[in-house]
Amino acid sequence: MAHRAEKSGLSRDIQKKLEAKYNLEQEKQCRAWIEEVLGEQLSDQEVGMHNFANCLKDGQVLCRLLNTLNGEPMIKKINTQKMAFKQMENIEQFIKGCKVFGLKDGDIFQTADLYEVQNMSQVLLTLFAVGSVASKNGYDGPSIGAKIADANPREFTDEQLKQGETMIGLQMGSHKGASQSGMSMGKTRKIMD
Repeated sequence: MAHRAEKSGLSRDIQKKLEAKYNLEQEKQCRAWIEEVLGEQLSDQEVGMHNFANCLKDGQVLCRLLNTLNGEPMIKKINTQKMAFKQMENIEQFIKGCKVFGLKDGDIFQTADLYEVQNMSQVLLTLFAVGSVASKNGYDGPSIGAKIADANPREFTDEQLKQGETMIGLQMGSHKGASQSGMSMGKTRKIMD
């Protein structure tokens, strides 16, 4: 960003690693998914980390996306003003909405990651996580991200549990004819006096 001093030393190395993690294919998938869910084109159609950040920077697209995926408005007031703190407030509302929606803290980016283009790869991961959770929450529109598994609890009777205690698992080896006779492991050690 123009208003921040250029990073140096370790900070610059870390920033370069974060920028190297950015995946253009994931960005294209996210762009297509957002446009399909919202039914409108993003403002900047050029692919690239900074262009994608400009599309999402004001937070309005993210808030509308979360409201659409939820089915009912989760974020009541979306600021349309161009002031920086209002745009960051939209991003903050999106982040809070993601927590309510079901995302884990580790899946969610921080406001500076998007607004100051600090860690755009984390923004992409958040969007993929939002898509996964939306599918799990019952959204049947376009999806992105991995499908989250459903719980599959098993019920065993007491008789079945007792039968399981008497069996030797194959992880412990087979009990039929198990012996080490005839095995030779390398050469024998000869000690000379």
